[in-house]
Amino acid sequence: RFIVCPQLARTVQRCLQDGTRPGPQPVLLECAPGPGILTRTLLNAGVRVVALESNSAFLPNLQSLENSLDGQLKVIYGDFFRLDPLVTGTLKPPAMYSDKLFETMGVAAVPWRADVPVKIFGILPQKKERNTLWRLLFALYECSSIYRYGRVELNIFISEKEYKVLTAKPGETRAYQALTVLWQVGCEIQLLHMEPWSSFVTNLKNGGLAVPKSTWLPNDHLCLVRLTPQQNLFTGGLKPTNSATFVFMVKQCLAKPKSRLTDRLNSWSLDNGGKLLRELEIPRNAEARNLYPEDYRRLFEALQNSSMFTETWFHDDVLESIRHIN
Repeated sequence: RFIVCPQLARTVQRCLQDGTRPGPQPVLLECAPGPGILTRTLLNAGVRVVALESNSAFLPNLQSLENSLDGQLKVIYGDFFRLDPLVTGTLKPPAMYSDKLFETMGVAAVPWRADVPVKIFGILPQKKERNTLWRLLFALYECSSIYRYGRVELNIFISEKEYKVLTAKPGETRAYQALTVLWQVGCEIQLLHMEPWSSFVTNLKNGGLAVPKSTWLPNDHLCLVRLTPQQNLFTGGLKPTNSATFVFMVKQCLAKPKSRLTDRLNSWSLDNGGKLLRELEIPRNAEARNLYPEDYRRLFEALQNSSMFTETWFHDDVLESIRHIN
């Protein structure tokens, strides 16, 4: 767990309020507020906050703060990063289901193209950072979990190396990955702030900072990144019902980034792959790492009009890939 220090809390407050529209504001869900440093800063700015805390040691002070206010703060015992686990039966807190969380928050589902209903602020657990990004990505494309309620906006601190992956450009060695393409297609990605690791305090026994090492990308900061789902994500041929196939297609293409796209299409037994690329104005010798995220979306939508995705073997591979990620 990392805890925001007072000076950084004021910076975060400005970032979270930046660009807000006039009129009713979305609910702000703060994940793992700890001692409530940022919580108090946000409350002083007039923001309505729901604090989702998984450590019972912090609950009494947060609940005392809640009782001193007139509905501006709501404290819930739960862990955002353990929402909707793949288990059956009753959950043991702090794990919880998203429908229970949103019901307690008093937030109803809105259409996808409506305004953002909820803003979420948190710091991704460093040991599970990549897995968490994948889980959120699957939920986004399937409109499941928190995204059943609309275009929920994430304002999250992630490591600098993962930020570099999310914002990489075609051709960038190693950084440009399936995760890059899928997040760029799915969300508007905005860097709000970069903060040195030393600005965060931790409750580890040795008092040190467990900074993940990276030998191929810079990782000197935590980056506050805003991920706002695209309003037009599900226009055209991409829909929540076939999004798993799109995710699988991108993962397969970028599993070998230097491979030619025609070779990948041929491996899928698509006889007219060359013709398809010409129609999309994609060079025949293009490598997987050369395509922009929007090119992958156009390719997927074109493939939807072919008979390839009706073949059983492809659907079986998609399901196996989803099971592996989960």
